[in-house]
Amino acid sequence: MIRIALCRSVNFLTALFEAGDTDFKQALNTIVILEVSPHCLLVGMASKPKPSCLKLLNIAGHRNPNGAQLSATNNFTPHATAAYRSHPIRSDINIKSIALPPVYGHNSQILQEAGEGSASKRIKCNSKLKLPWYFASGFLVLWFLLYFAVVIPLFYRLPTSLTIEDDNKGEFIGDRAYDVLNNLVNIGTRVAGSDANELEAVNFLLNEISKIQRDLLEDYFTLEVDVHKTSGSHIYHSLLEVYQGVQNVVVKLSPRNSSSESYLLVNSHYDTVATSPGAGDDGFMVATMMEVLRVMATTPQSFEHPVVFLFNGDEEMGMQASHGFITQHKWAPNCKAVVNLDSAGSGGREILFQTGPSHAWLANYYKKSAKHPFATTLAEEFFQMGLIPSDTDYRIFTQYGQIPGLDLGQAINGYIYHTKYDRIDVIPRGSIQNTGDNVLSLVRSLANAPELLNIQAHEGGNSVYYDFLGLTFITYSEETGQILNYGAAGITLILVFISAWRMSAVSQLPSNQIWRRLIILVILQIIAFVLALALPLVVSYILDSFGLSLTYFSTLSLVIGLYVCPALIGLCLPITVYYHTQDNSKLPFTYHVQLALHSWAILLSLLAIAATAYGLRSIYIVTILIIFYAVSLALSLLSTSHDRGYSWSGLVIVSQVIPFLYSSYLFYTFIVVLTPMNGRSGSASNPDMTVAALAAAGAIFSFGFLLPFTNVFRRSGSVLLTLLVITGVTIYLACGTEMGFPYRPRTNSARALYQHVRRIFYDYDGSLISDESGYLFNLQDRRETSAFPGVNFTGAISQSENCKNHMMCAAPLFDERWVENRLQGIWLPREEPVVPKIPTTLELLSKTVLADKRTMRFTFRLTGPPYLSLFIQTYEDDFVTVSDWSFSKTYLEQKPASPLAYHIYITYGRSEPLEFYLDITKPNGNFDVPLFQLGISASNIGDKGDEHSVKFASTFPSYAIVVDWPSQYTRYIF
Repeated sequence: MIRIALCRSVNFLTALFEAGDTDFKQALNTIVILEVSPHCLLVGMASKPKPSCLKLLNIAGHRNPNGAQLSATNNFTPHATAAYRSHPIRSDINIKSIALPPVYGHNSQILQEAGEGSASKRIKCNSKLKLPWYFASGFLVLWFLLYFAVVIPLFYRLPTSLTIEDDNKGEFIGDRAYDVLNNLVNIGTRVAGSDANELEAVNFLLNEISKIQRDLLEDYFTLEVDVHKTSGSHIYHSLLEVYQGVQNVVVKLSPRNSSSESYLLVNSHYDTVATSPGAGDDGFMVATMMEVLRVMATTPQSFEHPVVFLFNGDEEMGMQASHGFITQHKWAPNCKAVVNLDSAGSGGREILFQTGPSHAWLANYYKKSAKHPFATTLAEEFFQMGLIPSDTDYRIFTQYGQIPGLDLGQAINGYIYHTKYDRIDVIPRGSIQNTGDNVLSLVRSLANAPELLNIQAHEGGNSVYYDFLGLTFITYSEETGQILNYGAAGITLILVFISAWRMSAVSQLPSNQIWRRLIILVILQIIAFVLALALPLVVSYILDSFGLSLTYFSTLSLVIGLYVCPALIGLCLPITVYYHTQDNSKLPFTYHVQLALHSWAILLSLLAIAATAYGLRSIYIVTILIIFYAVSLALSLLSTSHDRGYSWSGLVIVSQVIPFLYSSYLFYTFIVVLTPMNGRSGSASNPDMTVAALAAAGAIFSFGFLLPFTNVFRRSGSVLLTLLVITGVTIYLACGTEMGFPYRPRTNSARALYQHVRRIFYDYDGSLISDESGYLFNLQDRRETSAFPGVNFTGAISQSENCKNHMMCAAPLFDERWVENRLQGIWLPREEPVVPKIPTTLELLSKTVLADKRTMRFTFRLTGPPYLSLFIQTYEDDFVTVSDWSFSKTYLEQKPASPLAYHIYITYGRSEPLEFYLDITKPNGNFDVPLFQLGISASNIGDKGDEHSVKFASTFPSYAIVVDWPSQYTRYIF
């Protein structure tokens, strides 16, 4: 007789042997244990048994779940299974108990001996329940294939551009907008102050507007046009930006049947940086705005509020034109909300990356109107924390106009941003159709928004918003988000508690043993989280230390091997090692896997609670993960799958499809957007750290609930080995082959930004101290001069010493980016003097001691090119201060932190002399000593310089984008 039982108290499999004939031996040798659970033993026969074997197995009281006796025809064909209910071990039977390793644990064979003198019998634990090891890597490959099959196509999906033949439908016509863009780009570069920007571009816009006026539905609308010239100033970073004579082309479209005095503002800029035709930045949005204006003015679809279309003529030099409009234009006080359109790339879909502030209702209008949504709160928080090195007119409108709005921008293919390759041929027609569909619908929707009638009444709270693969858009208030985050985290923790209690009850293990395992796993998951972040950062640090940063710059797929795989190694390693070193005999392995998932859910729940308390709205990403896991856990608890082997695993895997797709989509977006920015973010810090951190975060949130499943495969360590091999191969490709060289002509350029400088120093008595010329480099990426082999940098010196010893590094620091990167600047002397075409002169008109006898007024006249800077620094050791001047009094009171001097950055729409005064106060009234230094920087943007400068520029490699101009820096002491 054979009795097979499961001892519930200690989870031992006990074999009772009271037979020794050959039939018994055959039965014994054909039994393969398929599964052990606290309720039953699942066995299978390796081959069809003899009737005599069945007789031995059909033990009284041991029947299959249906109660039928086993027979040769009763599902006992090869590999069929039957379930035996467990019975208590009879104490009156002489048995020998052998502990059974966990069924889904390590491969093993159990040697069980019958009574004294019996032959040894070997029963194989079905280690084959663990799938073959090579399926473990296949499991990860499956998810990567899902990513490439779903995320990538949807990320780059664009609609078909409509043609002129579709004109009668009142929709945005992409082909017509494309033609407008082409004609605008054909003007060439449009730098503020140039004829191309101040004359040709303005005339082009007015001509397009006149065409719309001819087709205007005058029974429905009125259209007013104003060419606005403006002057003023505002503080930006450590600079005071002063502008004179910059232009805006402003159009107001008003419905005749409305008396609303609340306007909607729509803005883009038509100027460009030097050397760029600006197809993407920002001609794309100008053409989009023009077509939106055309459709709204010529379609009998009225709206409630007038719409002001602002084509502003000076954004690139410090957002002066938008400041001039919002602070001075006659229509500005009536503008209650803004839709700002800008670009940091060219082609692709535009992204909504800022809303409000404190006006959550705006995101609801985007949800209602955007046909092709693309947005995330995470981008807004990144932008506002300064992690994205850029700025837009949106800040000017919200800061100086106190109006809320939405900030949308092109962000794909930022490699050509501000380069000569920002041309129309890189912009697909579907891209402008995508943006036009969204902007037209959004403007129409907001132009009917009752909230514009009383903006203050709807102020309060921010919004959480995001799209899912461009298919749908989700938004809710920050308060709702907090409730959702706390609620999801709390429910998840409760479900984990219930699951742990159930494991204890079913396995009859004390609950403290379950909780002890769970706490250990939570600690291991914290370690895994840290490792997953740290390992990619270590890789980026090592590569950078060898001068090999930006290896992924041209081949973005290298990010997978360089940073994603190390993150997965860190995420997988602690749990895998733990399972390989633990004795899991007391708890079925299926419960161990569930506990690993529970520990990850606990960690994410705590993270969601902490981040919500801190005020991070973008923690919604974690909330999505735990909600879907909580749903799968609840379903498994409500059904019997929680305790039936791996029945629950299907629920978890299926539930993670949507979170995986979203997490990978989101972080791919940021890597695509920020990678080109790393090529122009300066050389002070390692930009690879940013990409490594993003890749690590994407891996953590995408695979956190999936990697524990690799331990259900045999040789689960093979997954770690595979990831390690991929990382090693990728590092070799990145470091030892051309694949890892960052730059390519036209598509992935290295930026060479420098000035040909003549710097002249005068002493207090007016005598000349020095007059020297050279090239001043503002290095744009981490590889610095090594990015340009073949260029002769012999004799180049760091600017750091000049920065220590001279006001503002004794250099013509052009704007805030030059100031911020000044310590990494390089000075390369040249023998031939630089002679700018437009001379710069400073004339001291008068010196007058004021009535208080402690203040002297210096009056100057300055002439030069359209781009000038003044640097002013008093001798503070002698208690000298600037007490008044011609410029902003607010900036005078907010002196830049030492060692920076006052920096007044001046842009002219049309160049003309600048007269200004400085009131210098000294307590003792002794003005016969040096009082202050005055530096004059004059930039001749658009000029390529003399033949020596042209020859030097020609030595740069073909993949380099050279942006250079002559300038002069003159330092005076008064």
